[in-house]
Amino acid sequence: MHYPNGKRNNGINQLYAGNYPKKFSNRGMTLEKDINTTNKFYKDTNKAVIHKKPTPVQIVNVHYPKRSAAVITEGYFKQPSTTDYNGIYRGRHIDFEAKETRNKTRFPLSNIHHHQISHMKSIEAHGGIVFLIIRFSTYDETYYLPAASFFPYWDEQFNDGKKSIPYGAIKEKGYLIPFHFQARVDYLSIIDQLYF
Repeated sequence: MHYPNGKRNNGINQLYAGNYPKKFSNRGMTLEKDINTTNKFYKDTNKAVIHKKPTPVQIVNVHYPKRSAAVITEGYFKQPSTTDYNGIYRGRHIDFEAKETRNKTRFPLSNIHHHQISHMKSIEAHGGIVFLIIRFSTYDETYYLPAASFFPYWDEQFNDGKKSIPYGAIKEKGYLIPFHFQARVDYLSIIDQLYF
């Protein structure tokens, strides 16, 4: 393909040829944006309805510099949030937490909170599909880690266990999530393999 400057753009040619150039795979987007784009695609194609849960905030002070504009100057979190996302897919409740780390060798358990684990265990006990999506941004790899594989690491840390999950264990026990242009974090393809 030639552009008005007369130069050939090899990146575009590679893209259309099905060969994604390295710079394209390192998209520079956050995990949350990728998941939100994926969820919109799932909803638009009537595949699933998954939403990001809003964090409940108590607004205390509002400043009105103009009649048409309000600025929140003070607010507090009402209560601890549960997980990041939930919804329904093929008649099953879906509930998951999404985390991104730059750490090359491990996923720190400090990224997750006790109330989130309690919530996830409760959902799993009632038959919901519960998991974590963990992105190692340095490697541009995103993994689906079933809650059942995650819970033992969480519980062991309170019995003198490690405070993190090794990268190798996530590669072994988790599932690499494929990247697609529209479903950037296609976690439903993993759920299809595991549950349906």
